[in-house]
Amino acid sequence: MDDVSHLAADIRAFRPFLPAKEFETSLRFYKAIGFEAFSLGETLAELRLGQHSFLLQGYYVREWAENTMMHVLIEDVQAWWRHIESLALASHFDVRPPIAPRAESWGLTVTYVFDPSGVLWHFAQDTPADASADRA
Repeated sequence: MDDVSHLAADIRAFRPFLPAKEFETSLRFYKAIGFEAFSLGETLAELRLGQHSFLLQGYYVREWAENTMMHVLIEDVQAWWRHIESLALASHFDVRPPIAPRAESWGLTVTYVFDPSGVLWHFAQDTPADASADRA
């Protein structure tokens, strides 16, 4: 197998495509969270948060959407939870309510957010060692 390390330096971004059952609703949802939207077409947009982004597309297959997860590794899950909770996403977007942060067995503390198409977002931080001992 060829060594591709020299090609890796040319990679500018990894941008997954995420489905949108109702494109405009999903666009408003992500803007509410804090993403900046850049239109790339009638039903295609780049959604950017800082230097990270994904592509939202007006294409939907239920089985795909409900089996898609995005993992966001963060430094302060409690700060993210306060932000997410303050948005009242369930009442404004008719989505499943976000789940408060909890220490998971795999060593991360995660808060879960569901988008309007069923995509599950994990906002996660490393679980402090003392919290891991409490779970055992």
